[in-house]
Amino acid sequence: MRVSFGTALAALALFGVATSVQAAEIKSSASKTSSQSVDAVWTKIGDFCGIANWHPAVAKCELSADKKDRTLSLKGGGTIVEHLVRWSDKTHSYTYKIVSSPLPVENYESTIHVSAAKSGSGSVISWHGHYKAKGAPAADAKKTIDGIYEAGLTALAGG
Repeated sequence: MRVSFGTALAALALFGVATSVQAAEIKSSASKTSSQSVDAVWTKIGDFCGIANWHPAVAKCELSADKKDRTLSLKGGGTIVEHLVRWSDKTHSYTYKIVSSPLPVENYESTIHVSAAKSGSGSVISWHGHYKAKGAPAADAKKTIDGIYEAGLTALAGG
């Protein structure tokens, strides 16, 4: 069978479009205002393995010897391994990547940050990330990550 150059080019273009649609980046973002000070919230989230003390889905966190990787044991079962990319006490934020997890995402990177509320009292806690869906529709992957952010921020902002 003979394929013309135009047909081959069209097929490659179609494949490129299909691939880019499947590999589309998804973004999640959430924030909550808290009556707590920036320092009080940062004391909780600034400890990379402290997530076990405030996120309702995390049963236990184990930190690697170099303090760059955390292994989260989830209350419903499952384990997530995350790697610390950047941490700043000055800006009250850190960025991390998921190394392995049962979540329907890949190429996941996220930042959690606390800043002073514009009103002058309290703080604003923000969590945002980007990733690609893995083994699930993009809408399902986004719903999962959005739910993780909301549950964590609600727990942090509440006290």
